[in-house]
Amino acid sequence: MAVLSTGPIENNAVLGVRPTQLLTVKAVCRNTVEAVSMTIQGYVLGTTRTLYVNEVLNIAPNEVVTRNYFADLDGFEFIFTTGSADAEAVGISVWGKQSSGQLVDAHRVVERENTNRDA
Repeated sequence: MAVLSTGPIENNAVLGVRPTQLLTVKAVCRNTVEAVSMTIQGYVLGTTRTLYVNEVLNIAPNEVVTRNYFADLDGFEFIFTTGSADAEAVGISVWGKQSSGQLVDAHRVVERENTNRDA
């Protein structure tokens, strides 16, 4: 099993507005023959760590899947889990966005920046 994490992302308000209100996750299946399965878990980080997103995706060969999640929170973390055979076939990126859709550079996590948390 492969487990990847964004790590904790701080999203404190500046002048009453948090930099990121929406989080976009893009996942690509590079396998040309078989689909892959991936679990996405999102956690609110406060005085406790609370699960608020729990979704299982089945991604077809060569398919790109986009999911948008609420992120107007002081802190959050996303964890992505795939089967060990699927680990090399899946690419994941995470993009923080303002309510207008503008990207928040500080809240961008691309494939090579995800933290590997071996299960």
